[in-house]
Amino acid sequence: MNLLRAASTISLFTLASRITGLLRDIVISSVFGAGASFDAFNVAFRIPNLLRRLFGEGAFSQAFVPTLARARGAEGDDATRKLVDAVATVLFAVLVVTCIVGVVAAPVVVWLMASGLERFDDAVVMTRVMFPYIGFISLVSLSAGVLNTWKRFAVPAATPVLLNLAMIASVWFFVPVFARAGVERIYALAAGVMLGGVLQLAVQIPALWRIGVLPRIGLGLRSLAEAWRHPGVRTIVRQMAPALLGVSVAQLSILINTQIASHQGVGAVSWLFYADRLMEFPTSLLGVALGAVLIPHLSAAQGRGDAAGYSGMLDWGLRLAAVLALPCAAALLVFPEALVATLFQRGRFDALAAAKTAYALRGYGVGLVGLIGVKILAPGFYARQDIRTPVTIAVIVLVLTQAMNVVFVPLFGHAGLALSVSLGATINAVWLFAGLKRGGWYQPAPGWGRFALKVVFATLAMSALLAFAAVNIDWLGLAGREGLRVAWLAGCLGAAAVVYFSVLLAAGMRPRDFSRRA
Repeated sequence: MNLLRAASTISLFTLASRITGLLRDIVISSVFGAGASFDAFNVAFRIPNLLRRLFGEGAFSQAFVPTLARARGAEGDDATRKLVDAVATVLFAVLVVTCIVGVVAAPVVVWLMASGLERFDDAVVMTRVMFPYIGFISLVSLSAGVLNTWKRFAVPAATPVLLNLAMIASVWFFVPVFARAGVERIYALAAGVMLGGVLQLAVQIPALWRIGVLPRIGLGLRSLAEAWRHPGVRTIVRQMAPALLGVSVAQLSILINTQIASHQGVGAVSWLFYADRLMEFPTSLLGVALGAVLIPHLSAAQGRGDAAGYSGMLDWGLRLAAVLALPCAAALLVFPEALVATLFQRGRFDALAAAKTAYALRGYGVGLVGLIGVKILAPGFYARQDIRTPVTIAVIVLVLTQAMNVVFVPLFGHAGLALSVSLGATINAVWLFAGLKRGGWYQPAPGWGRFALKVVFATLAMSALLAFAAVNIDWLGLAGREGLRVAWLAGCLGAAAVVYFSVLLAAGMRPRDFSRRA
């Protein structure tokens, strides 16, 4: 399998997801802006998303995908299907209990997350409405793990588009209906999230059925007991234990940051949300796509004792990430006002909200390379069933991040939270890299020095162009002249891309340099 083609497939569908996600955010920002009601929605939506990191693509996937890949390679498809059935049965039972507890305890959960919210009661209501979303999206993550193991990358990568479309539909259709019925308009977004969860799970079923691995979920205590006794389930649970700690550490950091943001004034939670959405655009296109491709292949290489192949795949992932992540980071640092103003500044999203969001986005730009690097380097440990090392690093980085918050939040306000996250991610990535290299599992291929110089020089040339445009065009002042602002942005980004890749081509770098077969 061509790894570049597989990663490109995931990135293509992820790009579609991110484009529809941007459209979603543009529609939402114009209707709700960055005020108290959207702060409440952000907190309510963040709660099931935190748990998704535990039961979905976080701790669960880190333990499930390598175990599934090894089982399929060693025991064949029939035994692997039984493992999938057992895991699905146990996961379903855990999710049902979690959703019931979450709905009942919503006021306490919201208070722990963001006690400073102005619209606290609305956040509680929306939390109760959206909490079952964790059940749908966690089963989607299970399905994605199965499909990726079977090398069916397209459906899992395309699935998030459905959530974005459902939320856009909720703004266009549910908001007027709710308004006429005298219901808070922001509740329409919660209804859209639930619709998106149902659609995302529904689209997995035909894909799983076609490969003959549609999970059979056993109901009742007897079925649950039988599933629990499956040795593969026990293995996944053992692997999840340290991973849960690591993911919990990351989610604890988000919880603390949300709590701090809720006390930074009305709009702070929303400013960070919009900045985070733009930061996640390159993070998902590069980090998530490469991580999804690398985990099963690294696990397979580890299983057959192919140390050279294992190291080579990591090296390929790091080089591809470097050549694409560094210019994205530079754009977030020197060009944030243009991006935020063009995408969001309209309707209820005013110039102040745009400026505040751009301020936070610059903070995320500092650590974009580190954020992407973690998603590539951590699978190197997961594939070796070494979850303890990245967890230990994550715990220490959490402490460092909160220590930095003590310094940066008083200095930079809400943007200090973004800066702390960025620096923490950079430390995390450097530490993971050093651990892989020190353990002898990763040996950088020759030529990294020349490669890095080419990428840095091309990035500097591109950054000079964007910095000139940022200074000489009044992006915030072009409000109301959407066509002109969009044309300027498209022209600037297009010219920057031409400059960047032209410099790389002139330096001797070619696309075929990144082609690699597993």
